[in-house]
Amino acid sequence: MTIRVGYFPNNNSLFVLRHTGLLERRLPDVEWVDLRELPAPPPVDPRTGLPTLHSDWLFTDAGYDFIGTGFTPPITGLGQGHDLAYVGISGPRVENGRLVSLDGSGIRTPADLRGKRVGVAHGSWQTTLVLLALDRAGLGWSDIESVDVDVNDGGAALQRGELDAWVGAYPGLAGVEAASRVHTLVDTAGLFSHPSLWFVRRDFAENHRPELEAIVAALQESDAWIVANPREAARFLVEDAERRGGTADLDRWEEALRGRPFGIGPVTDEFLDEQQRAADLLHTNGLLPRAVTVRDAVLPWIGEVVTASRAGTPV
Repeated sequence: MTIRVGYFPNNNSLFVLRHTGLLERRLPDVEWVDLRELPAPPPVDPRTGLPTLHSDWLFTDAGYDFIGTGFTPPITGLGQGHDLAYVGISGPRVENGRLVSLDGSGIRTPADLRGKRVGVAHGSWQTTLVLLALDRAGLGWSDIESVDVDVNDGGAALQRGELDAWVGAYPGLAGVEAASRVHTLVDTAGLFSHPSLWFVRRDFAENHRPELEAIVAALQESDAWIVANPREAARFLVEDAERRGGTADLDRWEEALRGRPFGIGPVTDEFLDEQQRAADLLHTNGLLPRAVTVRDAVLPWIGEVVTASRAGTPV
């Protein structure tokens, strides 16, 4: 059978695996689905009348069997009624990004964001970060003017004055820091652990355990290769940006990869508590059509597979 694997650069592990060929050594029939090529959803979901998170399109029929993303998309999938299961998580990536304003803007804390334009890659981990920061300040999503920006373009919009605040991530944030003085409104550390994560359709996990085990093993091998060869891994991301008509800095990408945790671990109670907190906030703020219980997406045997893969032993 053909295994569909959804990938995009924001999950560095799966993006690099796409280019190493390590998965194909274990599964000869793999179809890589570039999630950036799927149609963008309408700004308002016609089924619910609610704002549509970009991650909703990950769960269409054109999507995936296995996918790697950031923090928010699995919650979105569960909220839209998709039957998925968690596979594993990376270590914390709290140094990867934060919510910033320009120094001198007068915006010093999240409480100052009422009525302000906040740039966020909506539907990504950035949505969760902003919601957690607003909630801590006694505000909600409706108290800001959210501006959906690509993770690579928001910094330029902040510098042009089109945004009052922006969730920046490296390596793009490094370019803004080099050109402008920025003020940190809130760090990711202290809000949530912000791991990379991987998940599957539940029916795929239940019916294709050997294939799932092969994918997890290939990811562990690829992540070890990234740690040993960060500049070569960074080159894949730079070349992808150039093929799409953009530019990227090899040194900054290498630095970003060196600062990120690689390797897949099983989901933990602490991570699931964070997911549930985010799910509750998304629903309360009108960004999910229904409440969800994230632990419904846990299959304990998958955790055993991931743990065994870290030890290099078969299950």
